[in-house]
Amino acid sequence: MRVPVLRGERVTLRPFEMSDAPRVQQLAGAREVALNTLLIPHPYPDGAAEEWIGLQKQKAEEGHINFAIDAGELVGAIGLVTKKEWGRAEVGYWIGVPFWGRGYATEATGLIIGYGFEHLNLNRIYAGYFSRNRSSGRVMEKNGMKYEGTLRQHVKKWDEYVDIVYHAILRSEWKK
Repeated sequence: MRVPVLRGERVTLRPFEMSDAPRVQQLAGAREVALNTLLIPHPYPDGAAEEWIGLQKQKAEEGHINFAIDAGELVGAIGLVTKKEWGRAEVGYWIGVPFWGRGYATEATGLIIGYGFEHLNLNRIYAGYFSRNRSSGRVMEKNGMKYEGTLRQHVKKWDEYVDIVYHAILRSEWKK
């Protein structure tokens, strides 16, 4: 699957390029970003961004599509993990600390939801966030995603059990 370019008012979602690696390491390497994501390590190892970017074509073929969030410069990442046979996908994202509170995650999430329903013919898109990261929940709500439940102490991040709060939107809700 080819990763398309999606354009919004202030952000463009585009495929990652190897030249993005230093910026990915810098932004994703912030402790505050890693704290609120399941899979981003801290400290962020040298070479990890290059390795991750190098896997993106293969990941897209497997249904895991990642986009760079570009607002004139790389500000974060957003992706969909699709299960086409079930007509659903999970969205996940991170934004670099200097760009928090500017609405980039909200706009990027709206773009990727539209892409999932219009081009991938999905029926359901869902997302989870660590309960301590209420800002992420607001991003989901602003995009029409509805609260579905909380899985208490569902994952362990840095020796702490963390609740994950889930939201979702159905195609029928998005069309409205």
